[in-house]
Amino acid sequence: MCVRAARARASIVLTAFYASPHDTRSESVMRYCSTRGGAQGCGFREVLFSGYAPDGGMFMPETLPTLTADTLRSWASLSYPQLVQEVCALFIPDDLIPRHDLDAVLSDALSKFSVPGAVRLAQLGGGLSVLELFHGETLAFKDLAMTCTTRLLDYFLQRESRRATVLVGTSGDTGGSAIRNARGLRGVDVVVVFPRRRVNAVQEKQMTTSLEDNVHVFAADGSSDDIDVPLRGLFADQNLVKAHRLMSLNSVNWSRILVQLAHFLFAYLRLCDLEQTEGGALPALEVVVPTGGAGNITAGCIVKQMGVPLRLVAMVNANDIVHRAVQSGDFSMATNVKQTLASAIDIQDPYNMERVLWLLSGRDGAQVKGLMEEFQHSHKITLPDALHSKLSSVMRTGSVTDEGIVGTMRRCWEENHYLLCPHTAVAVCHHYQSPLKPGENRCCIATASPAKFQEAVQKAGLTVDLPEEVRALEKMATRCVNLEQGEGLGASTERTHRIHHVCPAARGVVLLTAVTGHVRLPTQAVVFLTGVSNLM
Repeated sequence: MCVRAARARASIVLTAFYASPHDTRSESVMRYCSTRGGAQGCGFREVLFSGYAPDGGMFMPETLPTLTADTLRSWASLSYPQLVQEVCALFIPDDLIPRHDLDAVLSDALSKFSVPGAVRLAQLGGGLSVLELFHGETLAFKDLAMTCTTRLLDYFLQRESRRATVLVGTSGDTGGSAIRNARGLRGVDVVVVFPRRRVNAVQEKQMTTSLEDNVHVFAADGSSDDIDVPLRGLFADQNLVKAHRLMSLNSVNWSRILVQLAHFLFAYLRLCDLEQTEGGALPALEVVVPTGGAGNITAGCIVKQMGVPLRLVAMVNANDIVHRAVQSGDFSMATNVKQTLASAIDIQDPYNMERVLWLLSGRDGAQVKGLMEEFQHSHKITLPDALHSKLSSVMRTGSVTDEGIVGTMRRCWEENHYLLCPHTAVAVCHHYQSPLKPGENRCCIATASPAKFQEAVQKAGLTVDLPEEVRALEKMATRCVNLEQGEGLGASTERTHRIHHVCPAARGVVLLTAVTGHVRLPTQAVVFLTGVSNLM
């Protein structure tokens, strides 16, 4: 069971819901804790079926395994799906999911991508290597970890005859990926809230064209950061979490980060010739990551701490909080989220940075708790000198304007006849600004297909051939509920019944209204929850 240092009530609630009737509590190899110190000794299953930790922190492994040179060499010829299996086996005890079951679940999850092995490495001119992670159903890197995570959820739910309600706030790509990978799954209801007029047409259609009864899509005013505020508040109420079996499929869920470790390992093993370094020091690889919520760069930091010699570069657009934090220790949100061509990383609250700061602080939950609670209150902190020094030593950063994005897309096409999405261009811009020195090796992470971002492609004076699955979206029926700004408490009952009849679900879905005081959100943050018709 989780051992709580504080908030005993939260401990009882979390344990009561997440303890499986089949769980013998023998998962002694790998345990998890909260970045804020209020939960220790948690098992993978309860972390999987979670959002934020009960103390508001994020779950992380209490210890990290070391990847030795011999281990890395033994993995050198593995495919991406095989690497995912090896990595997940390090963090998911065999007595929880037997290894043959784990391999089968993950192999099946990654078998439906459009290229063999699920990912592809493009090696272009000038030493530019691009790891394409966008060959899933929604044409974004989220599909890789999302499909594995939803299959792991299904593995448990089918064995335990339980249900879960997934809450997702999205800046564009996460929502579509969560829906496409969880729609139709027995035992799962998916609630997605996206920022109206801040996602593009393809992203919106990938969410709103899913008409399955277990999918509920809402459009809200404000940015994705604004949407995260009430959703995080819901997870803070552990009685609510227990009663409605709430969990997240945002990258707050450790399983998403876990699978993303394989991105960095695959790039390293494909681009670094370990056979030539037998008995010597391992070669280094620079990995450049377009960064928004900071889940990918967090995975990179974990792999680096596990012993893989990575040089990490986090590249951002005009929403540059991560860049400022690394450069000067200024971890503060701007007044508004700026809308850019790289819309999926239009984020001013990179919540996964909490995990990075926890790692770099020496796993100091008390320090992280103080910093993050102050950040949530004031939206501004200055990192302590020692912590800032460590952060700037493990990653470099840069910020790219829309003009830089367009120029990078155009240059890459002219030099390589290779089309970038605007987010990948944020990473590749670093390659053009900082040419490789002799003996250096670099990989840029490609997070989405350019077919999803036609406006940016057109601004670069280029064209993209749309795949059939994108063209088909235009002709499909849609379903979405708009949340209007300024609705007051007095409207909640009428609103509940109205939406309940507009968007019925198979199991008596009702509307729960959580009050938020955030000025950029509707007064009511509206979320569908299943199995609670007794509240009507």
